[in-house]
Amino acid sequence: MTPGEARAHVIQASHALAAAGQSDMVWGHVAVRDPEGRGIWIKAPGWGLEEVGHDRLQLVSYDAEVLEGDGAPHKECHIHLETLRESPELTCSVHTHAASAVAFAALGVPLLPLSHEGALFAGADVPRFRETGGLVSTPGLGKALAAALGDAPAAFMPKHGLVAAGRTVAGAVMHAVLLERACALQLTAQAAGPVLVHSDAMEALAKRAECWPESQLEAGYRYLVRRAHVAFAAL
Repeated sequence: MTPGEARAHVIQASHALAAAGQSDMVWGHVAVRDPEGRGIWIKAPGWGLEEVGHDRLQLVSYDAEVLEGDGAPHKECHIHLETLRESPELTCSVHTHAASAVAFAALGVPLLPLSHEGALFAGADVPRFRETGGLVSTPGLGKALAAALGDAPAAFMPKHGLVAAGRTVAGAVMHAVLLERACALQLTAQAAGPVLVHSDAMEALAKRAECWPESQLEAGYRYLVRRAHVAFAAL
């Protein structure tokens, strides 16, 4: 990957997340590791995910300094800086305020593998970052969030949103999207009554391998990219 490709990935991933319904006005962001080791590429503050373009990007160093682009860095750039610093195998990280994820995390109950989406977590519950419900605005909070995420596909940030990460850009985006969908499905089920049917741990683990290999994450991501191209072509 070149820096130019990293920039293009941030734009494409931002649009894909918007197409999946994870926009929150100008809040939320996706970051891609700079291939030259200088930091992360991320959208500049003040723009919605669907508005991101080449002139609305920043290269932010691991010291949270803007090396390229305009303005100050995001207050929560530490989410991405520390997540990607902690795990060199990761390429991309995502933070959104996905509504169903926030609502579900407020219940304090485990996310169950009711569906293919829920099986992403192989029958285990989703990690939760409990250090703060406010902004992750310091390196220390960023490190604590990265530790809570560990090697999971995504984690809840109760009272705030979610964080997701992946070895590929497609993986990081789809992990965020699948977590949101799994939350929405369980909220719907619980609103109707007790949840009586879901995969056990063995079936959930098998379903994760069967349903969510890199090829399927890529296929879902490509669909969102195509959808975004149609939805935001005029922007």
